[in-house]
Amino acid sequence: YNIVVSAQSKAIKAIKPGLKGFEADSIARKVIIDEGYGEYFIHGLGHGLGLEVHEPPRLSATSEDTLKNMQVITVEPGIYLPYKFGVRIEDVCLVTSQGLKVISKKYIQS
Repeated sequence: YNIVVSAQSKAIKAIKPGLKGFEADSIARKVIIDEGYGEYFIHGLGHGLGLEVHEPPRLSATSEDTLKNMQVITVEPGIYLPYKFGVRIEDVCLVTSQGLKVISKKYIQS
């Protein structure tokens, strides 16, 4: 869980307009790889959210999509250990000229 939180946090702090989808993905992916779980991050970091649930820009290892000001995106890294468990944290964010603004409500149960 803490690895996924760290990956998401680093991505959220770094994403800004002009960044390519693969660059955004690589920020979170590096955290997960460095912790030894790279092979278990089996999807992209996120995607655009608008009229459709999944739409451009794509935030994935191969995406050339460019993030633009005022786009709404998801940032959702995850680690999935087969036949054991998985952890994914997803937040909805607004791309602004100052960086990302998290617009989803966080809920942490203690």
